[in-house]
Amino acid sequence: DLKAGDRVLFAKYAGTEIKVEGEELLVMREDDVMAVVDK
Repeated sequence: DLKAGDRVLFAKYAGTEIKVEGEELLVMREDDVMAVVDK
């Protein structure tokens, strides 16, 4: 299970870049996540 703040690895062209209140975010499907990186 993923949660906000997790560091993840994903393919180069996965997800969609959006801007919310001046912050750039990358939104993607959970299926596009290849691994969760330990902090």
